[in-house]
This record gives sequence, C-alpha cells and structure tokens, in this order.
Amino acid sequence: MTPATPPTGLLAMVLFGALFLALLVGAHAELPGCKIRITSKALELVKKEGLLFLEQELETITIPDLRGREGQFYYNISEVKVTELQLTSSELHFLPQQELMLQITNASLGLRFRRQLLYWIFYDGGYINASAEGVSIRTALQLSRDPNGRMKVSNVSCQASVTRMHAAFGGTFRKVYDFLSTFITSGMRFLLNQQICPVLYHAGTVLLNSLLDTVPVRSSVDELVGIDYSLLKDPVASTSNLDMDFRGSFFPLAEGNWSLPNRAVEPQLQEEERMVYVAFSEFFFDSAMESYFRAGALQLSLVGDKVPHDLDMLLRATYFGSIVLLSPAVIDSPLKLELQATAPPRCTIKPSGTTISVTASVTIALVPPDQPEVQLSSMIMDARLSAKMALRGKALRTQLDLRRFRIYSNQSALESLALIPLQAPLKTMLQIGVMPMLNERTWRGVQIPLPEGINFVREVVMNHAGFLTIGADLHFAKGLREVIEKNRPANARDPWPSSAPPSSTAAV
Repeated sequence: MTPATPPTGLLAMVLFGALFLALLVGAHAELPGCKIRITSKALELVKKEGLLFLEQELETITIPDLRGREGQFYYNISEVKVTELQLTSSELHFLPQQELMLQITNASLGLRFRRQLLYWIFYDGGYINASAEGVSIRTALQLSRDPNGRMKVSNVSCQASVTRMHAAFGGTFRKVYDFLSTFITSGMRFLLNQQICPVLYHAGTVLLNSLLDTVPVRSSVDELVGIDYSLLKDPVASTSNLDMDFRGSFFPLAEGNWSLPNRAVEPQLQEEERMVYVAFSEFFFDSAMESYFRAGALQLSLVGDKVPHDLDMLLRATYFGSIVLLSPAVIDSPLKLELQATAPPRCTIKPSGTTISVTASVTIALVPPDQPEVQLSSMIMDARLSAKMALRGKALRTQLDLRRFRIYSNQSALESLALIPLQAPLKTMLQIGVMPMLNERTWRGVQIPLPEGINFVREVVMNHAGFLTIGADLHFAKGLREVIEKNRPANARDPWPSSAPPSSTAAV
C-alpha cells in the first residue's frame, strides 16, 4: 500500500514556519562590536614560548617506584626524576572547529634514578643516568566559551608514547644489570607513558586557564565607565586562523545592567598576513560615548579666570547691550562659559577616515557672588572631530582633532548672524583648552582582550565602511612561565588532579 502524501498546503506551512523561525533567531543574534583573529603566523611565536613551558612541566613528572623480584634478585628503582627534555621536531596548528593541536615527534627525555639490588647477601646501590628516546606526543586543546563569556580550555585530548629506553648500568653487578636491563627499562617506559598525559591535561585545563583568566571580560575603564568583552560564542578555528567574537560594549558603572542595542555593521576580518587582527565596529565607539554621556562626563564649565582673557573681553563686548541693563553689582561679575553635550556623540567610520559628530549647548552667563547666575545667551554648537586609532602595548588609543565647528542660535536666525564673530575665538578656545583634556583621556586608551604578558607591535590601521581593522604582530613582554606562576591557583600545585583523564592512550 502506497504511503499517504502530505497535503501540499500543509508542507508549505511547515517550510514557511521553519524559515520564519530561522529568520527570527537570526534577527535576535547579538552582533559583535569587536572581533579578534589569531592567524597561523602567530603560532610559531606561541610555540616557542609554549614548548619552553612544556619542557618545564614535563620535568615535574614523578614516576612511581619500580620494585620486584626476578629469581633470587630483588630490585628497587626509586627517586626517578626527569633532568632534561630535548624536542627535535614539533608542530602547532589549528584544527577546524575549536581546537589547537600540538604534535611532538622523536623527542628524548633525560632521567636519573636510584638503583638498589639484593642478590642473596650481596647488595648494590647508587644513581644511574638514563634516557627515554623516540618520545611522541599528540595533544589537542578544545577552546570554548564558559558561562561568564570567557575563553577556556574545556578539554584536552592526549596520546603519548616512548619508543625505547636506555640505562647506563655499572657497579658491582653490572653483568646482572645488563641481564635485567630490558625488564627494568620496559617497566620504566610503561610508567613514564602513564605520566605524560596527566601532566599535559593539568597544564591545559588548570595552568593555561589561569593564563586565560587574565583576559579582561567585564572590567572598569575608569571611575565612570566599564567595558564588556564577553565572548558571544565559542571560538571558531579553521586550518589557518582562530576567530573570536566579543560583545565589545561600554557601559556606565552606575548602570551596570544598561546596554546599547547594536545596530551597526558587523566587522569583517579577511586578512591573514599579520599575526593578529582586531576589528571594531562603529557600535564599539558609540557605546563608549553614550556611556560617558549617561555618566554626565560630557560637559565642561569655565568660570572667571578659567575663561581665556581675550575670549572674556570679546564675550563681554558682544553682549554689552545686555550687560549694561543689569544692576551695577552684576556687571563686573565673573563670566561663565558652559558646554554640555545635548545628545551622545556618534562615530562614523569610512575608508577615508573616522569622524566623531558632537552637538552641544553653549551657555554664557554672569555669576555674581551669592546671587543666581544671569544668563546672557544660549546657543547650539556642532563640531566634527577626526579620530586616529592606534594600538600601543595592548591598549587602543585615540587621537582627536577638531575639524569643523559652527555655532548658531536656537532662538532666531538674526541672533545666529550676531554669533558669527564668536566662531573663530570659540574654536580656538576649544582647540587650546578642551581638546588637550580630551586627548589626555583618550590617549590613555582602553585595554584589548589579550592575556597578561602579551603585547601588540608593528600595527597597521585600515578603515572600512562601518568598521576598522588593526593588523599587528605579537610580542611576549613576559615569559609564559612567569605569567602562569604569578596567576597559578593556590590549589593547582599538584600536577595530578583528581579530575585528570586516563593516562596516555598510546600503546607501550
């Protein structure tokens, strides 16, 4: 019997519903304000530091004592220590999805241990140098986003094997040791195999995660504003790079739950020539300016001696007609010039450059002592600033320059004409008195989400439509071991945590 075919109308409704849900999910997906790409060119630098760290970790291996009996011979091998590690061939590369793979082949380990042998009533003991050769390690770190939006090593897979061991036996029972050496070294090789992967698992899930804990996620920029660098999803790896999407949103500290909706163009990263690329959308800068606006920071008041002398005289001359009508006690009062943004400034990024548009009110008043201030005029100021971005260390810094400036009256066109003589002196006052204060703050910069001890060098800024990208190389200002030791958890000194996975899966 032929199965019944679903009605065409029902099938169409199901397809339409699935499409609608897909569009709804896509519409609500949060766009990143900041993206970072680590390219394969950075891996050679990371591998150099990582292998040095790995050597030091493998030297912490503690191998259990090996004791037993063979006929009338009783042996005990103890105090086994790794003295050196030689890595002749290694490769670090990305695996598609979320992994970073390290392969080490044909490495060797130097060992030193204590021997004790009893044959009937004859005893022999001492220390022996040995070597483990043909050491192969294959380990993969799975990277993911934790519930707090931080990148973590969520899993470590490992395979390790030791092909052969050699021990330089000597002493009274050298002939006996030569006879037993194959048996003893095979046992030591088995034990060594069992210790390599737990050390690597601990190094990845505990020690490297302590390094990733130094990456800022949600932190304060200054006393007014904070920044949220939460990962929006798991990092995505291809064969040539690792991409990370960050929220990249500022917020006023007094309103920790406030967030600005991101309706900007999503930044895109296509380049792979440098070690790292960072992209910022217009939203990144807009959220910063809106946060400072909401925190009440975008205002300036100059009173009395703070107003430049030439500008004070010009303002008094401009409003002489209004001033002479005031009482004698007010005429000679200090002058007040107040600027206050009427709306959050907005950032526009184009291939030709980055601009910041600001609209502010300008109020001119006299401030007699112990009396209410007397307003002389209120006007609107439109200004356009050019912004140049740079990365220094791990801070994004901005240099602002006043490009366009105009003032006009919000009362009448006639009053706007009367304000024309004030255009040039007010612009000069902004350039000399206000812009240096702004640049002192913006040049301090805001930290980019990188681990402690790693900085950007040799950066190149590229503008696009709606976002900008900065390509740079990486530099280890501190050694990996130094940073990890500084941030090592107090309970992470034991290299074999109870949560460690099974030992090496490779055959021995």
